Amino acid sequence: MNLDWITPAERLQALPPYVFARLDELKARAREQGLDLIDLGMGNPDGATPAPVVEAAIRALQDPANHGYPPFEGTASFRRTITDWYRRRYGVSLDPNSEALPLLGSKEGLTHLAIAYINPGDLVLVPSPAYPAHFRGPVIAGGEVYSLHLSPENDWLIDLGAIPDEVAQRAKMLYFNYPSNPTAATAPRELFAEIVAFARKHEIMLVHDLCYAELAFDGYQPTSLLEIPGAKEIGVEFHTMSKTYNMAGWRVGFVVGNRHIIQGLRTLKTNLDYGIFAALQSAAETALQLPDVYLQEVQERYRRRRDFLIDGLASLGWNVPKTKATMYLWVPCPPGVGSTDFALSVLQQTGVVVTPGNAFGVAGEGYVRISLIADCDRLSTALQRLKQANIRYQSQALVASSE
Repeated sequence: MNLDWITPAERLQALPPYVFARLDELKARAREQGLDLIDLGMGNPDGATPAPVVEAAIRALQDPANHGYPPFEGTASFRRTITDWYRRRYGVSLDPNSEALPLLGSKEGLTHLAIAYINPGDLVLVPSPAYPAHFRGPVIAGGEVYSLHLSPENDWLIDLGAIPDEVAQRAKMLYFNYPSNPTAATAPRELFAEIVAFARKHEIMLVHDLCYAELAFDGYQPTSLLEIPGAKEIGVEFHTMSKTYNMAGWRVGFVVGNRHIIQGLRTLKTNLDYGIFAALQSAAETALQLPDVYLQEVQERYRRRRDFLIDGLASLGWNVPKTKATMYLWVPCPPGVGSTDFALSVLQQTGVVVTPGNAFGVAGEGYVRISLIADCDRLSTALQRLKQANIRYQSQALVASSE
């Protein structure tokens, strides 16, 4: 039977290929061939979820009251814990009844926000490179994405002055993310203030992704958008439990900020899902209330890996700046080698998985992202394999090693 008439909606056909899915295929093939993979591709934290969080989940699972449908807007207790966390971390006061909404992970919320607010043809400003949900959500919604090309010369920071006036006048929404995935760039508070002033002038909704708020090193403290005066009038901020608390598979995140924007997202979600399992919300409360010593241990773990890998890459010819936050290094490909070709070459020759930069937009070409999701002994093995394969920051070495 001819099934050519079964075609996906145009919104799906408009999406670029999802590089992570392609990487999964290649990894599966490599494992079938018996290759020992060191997977530094996805931002999937290694290690166990903190024991107090797991214990809280077990207790909540044993309570029959948690087994029914949860409230659409999340439990009152979790929302209050979220707003208490914001007040403690950033000095930001939020109403737990209207300015906080639990999500099935931040990716879900970031994408659904675009569906809730973007009409076909609406213009959305999105940095490039960026976390894919920032541009895929608007594309799914039928919006027009205007890429704000970031560059190492400007420390991967948004250049508001480069946005044409006619584009700014048309724009309905601006996504941004500092500390950044994938570049690990951090932005000074002054840039946040400039973005708020720009958005207020042009009546642009602000969407800030603060998923790496607590993975910061060397005394650096990331800025919350909501710390900036006037930001809550026009913006929202997303956060996730996945990274800091090793809860990626639990699918718990939240959004805070402007109550009207949040209400629009909540309205959409009431038509799509029933929210987070109440037992998981109870466990997430425990995570947000963990003592600071846990956070310090997590930060030290990633700082140690950062230093180890930067030093090891330096011995192979790379000069990677020391990052202040996130669980990533943003590493240039050898001259003349594309990011996909380089990532595939590294995978095939060494079994080390990295993510090609073009997965994060056209301005990510020429880079790969390396996730700090393995202990130093495993990172040492990865570096040794790169050395043995003669993969260095030299195009000639890469070509020679593949012949």
